[in-house]
Amino acid sequence: MGMKTILLKSLPVILFFTVLSLRAQQNDQWTIPAGGNGYLINKTSSPEESKKIWDSKEQKYLISFKTNKPGQLEFSVKLAVPEGKSKLKVTVGKKHFTINAAGKESNIFKLGAIQLEAGYCKVVFSGIQKEGAQFAVVSDLLVHSLIPGLTLNYVRDNQDNRYYWGRRGPSVHLNYELPKGEDIEYFYNELTVPVGQDPQGSYFMADGFGEGYFGMQVNGPEERRILFSVWSPYKTDHPGEIPEVDKIRMLSKGEGVHTGEFGNQGSGGQSYFHYGWKAGTTYRFLLKGTPDGKGSTIFTAWFYAPEVAKWQLIASFSRPKTDHYLNRLHSFLENFNDKNGYLTRKGLYANQWCRDKKGQWFPLTKVRFTGDDIAKRGSRLDYAGGTEGSGFFLQNGGFFDENVVLNSSFELRTASSSPPEIDFIDRP
Repeated sequence: MGMKTILLKSLPVILFFTVLSLRAQQNDQWTIPAGGNGYLINKTSSPEESKKIWDSKEQKYLISFKTNKPGQLEFSVKLAVPEGKSKLKVTVGKKHFTINAAGKESNIFKLGAIQLEAGYCKVVFSGIQKEGAQFAVVSDLLVHSLIPGLTLNYVRDNQDNRYYWGRRGPSVHLNYELPKGEDIEYFYNELTVPVGQDPQGSYFMADGFGEGYFGMQVNGPEERRILFSVWSPYKTDHPGEIPEVDKIRMLSKGEGVHTGEFGNQGSGGQSYFHYGWKAGTTYRFLLKGTPDGKGSTIFTAWFYAPEVAKWQLIASFSRPKTDHYLNRLHSFLENFNDKNGYLTRKGLYANQWCRDKKGQWFPLTKVRFTGDDIAKRGSRLDYAGGTEGSGFFLQNGGFFDENVVLNSSFELRTASSSPPEIDFIDRP
């Protein structure tokens, strides 16, 4: 009888802990590090000129993440105020919160709850008042929700320098399907950047191949380049480490073209031509890759601007320990400035052709869409690619909601039936 009494008294306790356990499973909280997901935005200057500290009312601090379903989320923020007190406004969607913050050490400040739709959420911090030199130093955004099955996409950690790569945003590629069994000597592509889709730090790469890349960049407010680079067969991020037998040799270059070496993402020979290309204008790119019969392959790049109306030689490089024609033809779109990954960029790639060593042209009408590590991990989902009009497109950055599944294949329904006319190709 005593044993039964004990069991009956224990039953509510067991049920109580069961309920707590279920709640704990549904009680999800995410810590979104500002280091990989935050941007300091200066409204009065370009992203490249933004100050590194938040000390002006003209600046805003942005943290973004993406949710897979709608529902109510509760927000808190972890931050420090190095000196004095600060008053901040935090905007999530159409709702505003106010924080009166102080403390040199990071503290957690609760904001409140808000109902959100699925997609990217942008949390914007604005400075109202401050006593010290800067408003605050934000370290983390804390998100809490009871929604079953809710997932958040953001840059989670700094392993392999992912904070930097995540702030840059996802890089995406078009991988062209080549005619089988042919030795491809030339690769032709046309590239147009829509007006307003060319923020600084953008690299619109038109003619990529197994050993290098060729396209156009936005390097500064007044500086734009046509860039052509070839990787060395020696794997290193430091060009000074490359042995002489593995160095890329510059054979020739066009007028006004700068040549040298590059590092940090592999190493090799680099060439670039300062040219003020314009958004909304279509530019043409031609690449050649031919074995020299001595154990090296010669890669040559030409650029055609309609404003000049002639083909411009960029450079010709010899790559040692290489004995094949062009392979792995692709295009890509990337942002090489981690300060402005909150901006969107887009490129239109059209009228792709390749020509074999016998002189026969083949249209390139099929592609496979891929992304880099940041895209594959789901750290950033603001990327897209596919067909548009009579060509293909790539888009990334800016936290847009539309998304294209990686490794999707696309084919043009209509393609040009006439290969490009390039008079100097067959000249002796």
